Amino acid sequence: MHSPLNQLSDSQLFAMATARALLKNKEVLVLTGAGLSTDSGIPDYRGEGRVARHPMTYDTFMGSHAARQRYWARSFVGWSRIAMASPNSGHQAIANAESLGLVSGLITQNVDGLHTQAGSINVVDLHGRLDRVICLNCGTLLRRSQMDSMLEELNPTISKDANVEFTPDGDAEIAGTDSFTVPDCPECSGILKPDVVFFGENVPKDRIDSAFAMLSQAEVLLVAGTSLTVNSGFRFARTAFRESKPIVIVNIGPTRADNLASVKLEANTSMALERLLVD
Repeated sequence: MHSPLNQLSDSQLFAMATARALLKNKEVLVLTGAGLSTDSGIPDYRGEGRVARHPMTYDTFMGSHAARQRYWARSFVGWSRIAMASPNSGHQAIANAESLGLVSGLITQNVDGLHTQAGSINVVDLHGRLDRVICLNCGTLLRRSQMDSMLEELNPTISKDANVEFTPDGDAEIAGTDSFTVPDCPECSGILKPDVVFFGENVPKDRIDSAFAMLSQAEVLLVAGTSLTVNSGFRFARTAFRESKPIVIVNIGPTRADNLASVKLEANTSMALERLLVD
């Protein structure tokens, strides 16, 4: 359902019209970030409703068993927020536009899987997916639901109903994790890690290559719900600008690519995408 036009300012209406003209009849690649999922109840690190930033780094996770206890205990509680989330109208608008041939592909920095749930097909999950768990020794992939079952069996007294602060990465701020039991890989007893790119870890080269292949075929880059602070996403805006491809940004608050954008629309992403991605 579209938001009423009278809720938009004159500057927003002008930016909307300009953006629609740039996107019309073009091969559009969409790049999304955490701001797109806030309407699904998942908090954002940098936008409105942001939470304090205490992410687990790759080196910390790999550095000690205690760190992995802390991560999986927090994730066991916080995962419920991601698991219960549903795609919002912004996710749906992108998926619908792809089905109509109005969007050629999607790169997302999000790890919540909501784009795929909404029906998007040509998706590069740049930072991985929280609904998968990987063994760092043998490469076995588990569904997150399998990991949750193992965690619950080993830690029957831990409640998921605690009144805690949730984060976009699917964990929660909790204390007292030193007695939490973490399962090993059921195949080789190796270390299990969520199949996501931690801070300090490199995005796999095949994902980067796939994303740049999408960008090379696109005529316009539409950026939605991300400040592009992290270089893994900003690089695509920088390349699009260098190749003289128009960049449309939809985000509340400044982004690292504002000076590269052809047009910047300061508006709720769900509302804006519903209006922008229509024939």
